[in-house]
Amino acid sequence: QLQMAESGGGAVQAGGSLRLSCATSGSARFRRCLAWFRQAAGKQREGVAAANTGGSSFYAGSVEGRFRITHDNSDNTLYLQMNNLEPEDTAIYYCAASRNYCYSSSWADDSEYHYWGQGTQVTVSS
Repeated sequence: QLQMAESGGGAVQAGGSLRLSCATSGSARFRRCLAWFRQAAGKQREGVAAANTGGSSFYAGSVEGRFRITHDNSDNTLYLQMNNLEPEDTAIYYCAASRNYCYSSSWADDSEYHYWGQGTQVTVSS
């Protein structure tokens, strides 16, 4: 099994930055692909970014160039660096892990993920 716990959410003004963290514990075979999803009020959950451990990464078009997903192998922490935040980025952000590697065609499908964190709120004001 895998435990995941997000931190680092908060409230910022448009143009600001935040870094989300997701501490993970458990075997590496449970987290071959790590991802960030978000869900805004009244909207469906959407994929933000994903990365295969030690491999390729993927981004939603709306965040590419502003957000960066990284994974620290030394302490098994997943990060999402968010720069130039916009009010449209306001949402609850979730980290997720899959026992399978991600591909460009499927990384944003939340049914591909087996483990989820509890979520952290990000609020961006204009």
